[in-house]
Amino acid sequence: MLILHHLEPYHWAAAGAAIGAITLLLLWVTNQRLGISTGFENLCALVVRAPYFRRGEVRGSHRWRLPFLGGLVLGGFLSAAASGGWAPFWDLGRFDAALGWGPAGKLAWMFAGGLLIGFGTRMAGGCTSGHGIFGLSNLERASLESTVAFMAAGVVTSHLIYRLGAL
Repeated sequence: MLILHHLEPYHWAAAGAAIGAITLLLLWVTNQRLGISTGFENLCALVVRAPYFRRGEVRGSHRWRLPFLGGLVLGGFLSAAASGGWAPFWDLGRFDAALGWGPAGKLAWMFAGGLLIGFGTRMAGGCTSGHGIFGLSNLERASLESTVAFMAAGVVTSHLIYRLGAL
C-alpha cells in the first residue's frame, strides 16, 4: 500500500516496463543516457558558471533533461492532487524510534545525507537511477560496482536503524 491515502500501487512489472521503454526510446531517439544527477547539474549550470557545469554532457542535455525534471515534479504534484492532496509530516517511523530527534535534528540529518548523496553521486560518476537502470542495462562494469555499493549501503543503514530502534 502506498503511504499517501493507502492507495494500491501499480504492479511492479508495469512500472519496470515503462522505465525500460523510456530508457530505450531515449537512447534510440537522442542517444542520451537517463539519469537524474546530470539533470541537477543542468539546473546548477543555469546559475553557476564554473567550468565543471560547461562540460559537453551537461550542455548537450539541457533541451530534454530540464523538461524531464519538471515532468517528475509535475507528475508527483498531479498524483498527490488526484489522490486527495498531501500534507508534509515529521513522523519518520523507525528513525524517530531510534534517535528521537526533533525537527531541527531531522533537517540537519537530511541536509547531511543530501550532501553525502551528492558527493557519492559525483564519486560514482552518476546516480542510482543512471547506474541502476541505464548502466546495468548496458552491462557497464562501473554501474554494476556502483549499484552494488548503493544497495550495500542501504542494507547496512537499514539494519543500523532497525537495531538502534530495538534498543
